[in-house]
Amino acid sequence: MAGKPPQSDPVQDAPQVSEPQHAAAGLPAIGHTLRMAQRQMGVKRTALTLLRLNQKDGFDCPGCAWPEPEHRHTAEFCENGAKAVAEEATLRRVTPDFFAAHPVADLATRSGYWLGQQGRLTHPMYLAEGADRYEAVSWERAFDIVAEELKALASPDEALFYTSGRTSNEAAFLYQLFAREFGTNNLPDCSNMCHESSGSALNETIGIGKGSVLLEDLYKADLIVVAGQNPGTNHPRMLSALEKAKAGGARIITVNPLPEAGMERFKNPQTAQGMLKGAALTDLFLQIRIGGDQALFRLLNKLILETEGAVDTAFVDEHTHGYEEFAEAARAADWDETLTATGLTRAQIDEALAMVLASERTIVCWAMGLTQHKHSVPTIREVVNFLLLRGNIGRPGAGVCPVRGHSNVQGDRTMGIFERPAPAFLDALEKEFGFAPPRGHGYDVVRAIRAMRDDKAKVFFAMGGNFVSASPDTEVTEAAMRRARLTVHVSTKLNRSHAVTGARALILPTLGRTERDLQGGGEQFVTVEDSMGMVHASRGRLEPASEHLLSEPAIVCRLARRVLGEGSRTPWEEFEKDYATVRDRIARVVPGFDDFNAKVADPAGFALPHAPRDERRFPTATGKANFTAAPVEYPKLPEGRLLLQTLRSHDQYNTTIYGLDDRYRGIRNGRRVVLVNPEDARELGLADGSYTDLVSEWTDGVERRAAGFRVVHYPTARGCAAAYYPETNVLVPLDATADTSNTPASKSVVVRLEQSVTN
Repeated sequence: MAGKPPQSDPVQDAPQVSEPQHAAAGLPAIGHTLRMAQRQMGVKRTALTLLRLNQKDGFDCPGCAWPEPEHRHTAEFCENGAKAVAEEATLRRVTPDFFAAHPVADLATRSGYWLGQQGRLTHPMYLAEGADRYEAVSWERAFDIVAEELKALASPDEALFYTSGRTSNEAAFLYQLFAREFGTNNLPDCSNMCHESSGSALNETIGIGKGSVLLEDLYKADLIVVAGQNPGTNHPRMLSALEKAKAGGARIITVNPLPEAGMERFKNPQTAQGMLKGAALTDLFLQIRIGGDQALFRLLNKLILETEGAVDTAFVDEHTHGYEEFAEAARAADWDETLTATGLTRAQIDEALAMVLASERTIVCWAMGLTQHKHSVPTIREVVNFLLLRGNIGRPGAGVCPVRGHSNVQGDRTMGIFERPAPAFLDALEKEFGFAPPRGHGYDVVRAIRAMRDDKAKVFFAMGGNFVSASPDTEVTEAAMRRARLTVHVSTKLNRSHAVTGARALILPTLGRTERDLQGGGEQFVTVEDSMGMVHASRGRLEPASEHLLSEPAIVCRLARRVLGEGSRTPWEEFEKDYATVRDRIARVVPGFDDFNAKVADPAGFALPHAPRDERRFPTATGKANFTAAPVEYPKLPEGRLLLQTLRSHDQYNTTIYGLDDRYRGIRNGRRVVLVNPEDARELGLADGSYTDLVSEWTDGVERRAAGFRVVHYPTARGCAAAYYPETNVLVPLDATADTSNTPASKSVVVRLEQSVTN
């Protein structure tokens, strides 16, 4: 039987701390998965739902974007994927009676965990101007309210259309189509806050802002470098792929400021051997200082250049541009500066070099640990330099592998969710739909927050996500949201963004991935694109949580008809009835989707074309893969300060908090903890178990404080600390962003630790 939601917020002021673990998954993961799933869904629903997860005739996990193998297990899911599904397929419901009992002011005091645990939204809800609580409203009235506010704007560019990575290809295509027909490119999305740096670097260097490997390439690699990433929590199914790669002879270098259990040993719950003993994954752990990755790869490149016969000169001569300028910069790399920047020893770097030189096929995987720094884009460019030097792009078992964090975040970008669309995409859209889309660049996430703050944007519409909790500089973001005329959230569940509203607010409840989607044209399916460019169908099987839910495509189509009216030549009503008609249009607009409906009929899906991977053709400005040369950067700390990275707990997915434990790191029953190296802690006078306030320091002189964090002595890199977001997003200045990509620099925040009044 499913459990009831918590009535009150659990007390989190005394977290329990034990030794961190050194292996991931195994029996504990199975037990934890089943307990959490049964608490939300009950026993029977748990079994029926999880057995359809990531199956060819089932639904795609609403969690991470890791691809599925061709041959799938009966249980083709991980612990955190099961948690995501359980939260969506929960039997708990948030009805109009709940909102009657909980004013917005009350919701604003609740934790994200408590809000999420209440269950699925059942009705469209409206917060009128001056009202203190949401009330149920009809869909017709809800669309009228949005239309009223949009039509009252002085310019379409006063509207913001945000997208979460859960949105399907079909919904995303329709959403950007509506926004552009309305007249704006203001399409900020969650990618602006995560892998925008990857896209910026890869577009410039190899001509496409996506990874160049398929899942099978990992099994063919000699060496896999996993940098700035914690797969055991954030992409657990990746551990199975790494285990298989190891069995095939691959070696693995892990580059990270924290040791993570999943990269130490993986206890595969699919096999008896895995459950009992597990497989050691990392061959060499480089515990790098936060932000030292560019310096590390630059020095490795210098050492490769100095090794006779190590450079693939045939590949460099035929396929690359800018080699001489790059080589000059790389040869100038300094050992002492690199050791300072990285915190590594010369012996460790020499060992890494030996592994690199012994490998004929190398893959580099990375995530937020590389993308959320001021110098993230040149760091990733340096990774590309590293791979180009030895011809490791465009051949089996080699390439770039940015691991995306949300199930269709890459697909949304492919569908046109981008504030700076390519002219060719807009040309194709204009040719297909007969209107002139706007050509000026729109706002990304950071610029959207500034626009609301400065009264340049007045309507905020979110297709999924939890914008307030995901964004940096929490106090600034929340104040900006409250200046809007209207805030709208298309959601499955409650989150903090519903409690931080404009003058008026709407919550529009939508179908989840797990639910059957019946439209006028019959039962529908949607499609998603995984982190490696594979596109496949997703079919929900459960009955909807409420008869009052609409699918995301239906919401967009009905809103478009209400806002654009008879002047629109786009067949919105036809699109709502039959998503196959949407895919037909995608096929004519988006490269690689020709014969979309026929291709997606294959249960395994299909791979999008990737010129560097498939042909060793690089569609850059030079027509070749571009070496780059940039000054080496790394964070420099004032005396008595630490460099903080924000991260997830194991009971968390993005801003969704499933529980209050982080068992791999030994943290239970609380989230307000800060992990500090014991030697740093002693120098700063911070006893284990004491309480401290985290205060960030930035050039604007504004004090940003996160109060009441329990100090945990933890084996972080020296000078580095870590704490969970969204609690620490308050410390990340809005203007502290990566050069070029404008991604918030959430992985390198200079902080001082002050004694807390909580102590």
